Amino acid sequence: MAEALWVKTIRNHRTDRQATVPCRRDDPHEALREACHGLDLPEPLWLEKNEREWQEFGMTRFLPEAFFEAVPFERLEIEYIDPDAPKKKSRDPRNAF
Repeated sequence: MAEALWVKTIRNHRTDRQATVPCRRDDPHEALREACHGLDLPEPLWLEKNEREWQEFGMTRFLPEAFFEAVPFERLEIEYIDPDAPKKKSRDPRNAF
């Protein structure tokens, strides 16, 4: 499995529609454009907030205000998936068994 961008729309607190497309960590814009086209969604406006979240966490959210057209969901979430990244262990002591 290669690096990918996971795009999902959230409606009524549940995943409504989703897609994954190939993506490089340093350039999510083309993958986002491709995913939005595949889901028949308008492309959101990428703000400085989104860039900071992407750089720090590898994920970000877009609310309906980030679109020029009306959208039928509460938010659009994107997340970078790297299958070769080391898995992180929980620091929660309840999980130490």
